[in-house]
Amino acid sequence: MNYEAYLARIGYSGERQPTLDVLQQLQKLHLLTVPFENLDIHDGVPIELDTEKIFDKVVLQKRGGFCYELNGLYFELLTALGFDARRISAKVYSASEGTYSPEYDHMALLVTIAGEEYLTDVGFGEFSFAPLKIALGQVQADARGDYVFDKYDERYYRVSRVENGELRPEYIFRKTARAFNEFSDMCHFHQTDPRSHFRQRRMITLPTEKGRITLTEHKLKLTEGDLTKEITLKDTAEYEAYLWQYFGVKPAGKIN
Repeated sequence: MNYEAYLARIGYSGERQPTLDVLQQLQKLHLLTVPFENLDIHDGVPIELDTEKIFDKVVLQKRGGFCYELNGLYFELLTALGFDARRISAKVYSASEGTYSPEYDHMALLVTIAGEEYLTDVGFGEFSFAPLKIALGQVQADARGDYVFDKYDERYYRVSRVENGELRPEYIFRKTARAFNEFSDMCHFHQTDPRSHFRQRRMITLPTEKGRITLTEHKLKLTEGDLTKEITLKDTAEYEAYLWQYFGVKPAGKIN
């Protein structure tokens, strides 16, 4: 893997030491430059847990992806830079059902720096810009909101977002290191099973410093601070134009 190209893809040109400051910069830049998207699923392009294929898609083609791709590739970058990182499995909370998803539904990363553990995640869609220290009961302020950890039970940790004084669970996880191929079944499920939320609609989204840009087949949503603008799309041509304008992505089958 060409790590120089990867760093250039996210616009990073700083120090290379495995420090918290470097991790903070890498996570934020990654989130601001690499979209969270499911376009391949809707275009019938198989997603494989193959680092070189993901590198080609994300770095060389300047695309995005979902958690297995983004955090899977990010893990390779962090370990190459000397970080003590490990992949972990997370179970995502469903507010509508009040339950957590199956094991391996989400991949996140834990990084140990100077004896302290941090959750870093560039593949969850809306999440913190900075790594979150695993410190129970301590509210951590971030540019994207306030977050807190607690113990869900004897085995699982839980990370929640604090909204209006209430906790909104994001996901639960164990600290156990996982191999990349352990996520294969759920990666396949999300591409093929009608129950997967990734199959419900085509979507690509990217945070900005003060908001977010989200494009679906039928709507463009631009958020900045407390202001939200929604544009209903007239046709496929308009969708393709916004896809290129805001994300630099050509539709499947189109040549740059």
